[in-house]
Amino acid sequence: MSALPEFAFARREPQPMLAEALHHWGGADDLWVFGYGSLIWRPDFDFCERRTARVFGWHRALKMWSTINRGTPQNPGLVFGMLSGGSCQGMVFRIPRQQGHAVLETLWQREMANAVYDPRWLPCRTGQGTVQALAFTLSRHSPNHTGELAPEDYRRIFSEARGIYGSTHDYARATFDELQRLGIRDRALQRLLSYAGPSGSGGLAGC
Repeated sequence: MSALPEFAFARREPQPMLAEALHHWGGADDLWVFGYGSLIWRPDFDFCERRTARVFGWHRALKMWSTINRGTPQNPGLVFGMLSGGSCQGMVFRIPRQQGHAVLETLWQREMANAVYDPRWLPCRTGQGTVQALAFTLSRHSPNHTGELAPEDYRRIFSEARGIYGSTHDYARATFDELQRLGIRDRALQRLLSYAGPSGSGGLAGC
């Protein structure tokens, strides 16, 4: 995959991307949305069905900078993105087609205000069959992608980063707790949270 120049991300606009998503969905059938982070515990929209689901070819990663919601420009926090490779377990939500347009607009205000994510329609395997659902993925070429972070980086961010919706640590912990409640294991996230210690104080568990 060839690298995209950074300006290609800087000039992206949310509304044309919303129009493309609406066109792709079409409105003839119910809308499916895949949640892998805060959407699984705070969807902020009405739905008529939800199922646990797995997506292949993408994985959940706490590797997206947040300078508003979970951090500040001076002290950036982190939020989840879905990066290529591996697989990801989460939740799919079915929204009645009559409400699909309004829900997509709500999602865009929440997830795409800065047009950082790449919305994709991905096959999501559930116990009742495979559905095509909208998912918000992150390119490694995005300026918001953190790249590799060291344990001490996560420890500092968990201890210090806080934005208008709270701390990075609380966000990551809420996601982990909901995944556990759903019977979904995320060992990578469990390892990252261990860097914060049992109380989020910044110490490594077991040290």
